[in-house]
Amino acid sequence: MKKLIYTTIFILATITAKGQHVSDLIKSPVWDIIGTLKINTVNSEKQVAVFSPQLKAMENKRVALQGYMIPIEESLKHKRFLLSTLPVNQCYYCGKNGVPIMIEVEMAEAIEFTYKPVMISGTFKLIYGNAAENVPISLEKAVQVN
Repeated sequence: MKKLIYTTIFILATITAKGQHVSDLIKSPVWDIIGTLKINTVNSEKQVAVFSPQLKAMENKRVALQGYMIPIEESLKHKRFLLSTLPVNQCYYCGKNGVPIMIEVEMAEAIEFTYKPVMISGTFKLIYGNAAENVPISLEKAVQVN
């Protein structure tokens, strides 16, 4: 338990020690389309994703996307993680810059964590459930592209 607490404190200290660097931001036409996602709040427990026509056109198609791995679990290798336009060491939650665009990735096979951008190719899926409980966009059956 102490190890988890110390690890959490270290990660939070690292995150808050750095500000966002515009040069780290990954931009692409696909990220621009993902950025059209809107979230409507129904109540304190439910949010609804509103998908643009461009997002709907990408559904169930194979998409390649470069981004930064944001781990969901503590491990050296990850089969499931978030992919973001900004690296994990950016200040997401300090209130200055907001939360960057992120999608969920489900890999066919686990890959090693890296702080460098990765290129991922997978089937583009839209999640129509409660956006307060699920990431509304995912890449499934994904593979790393070298």
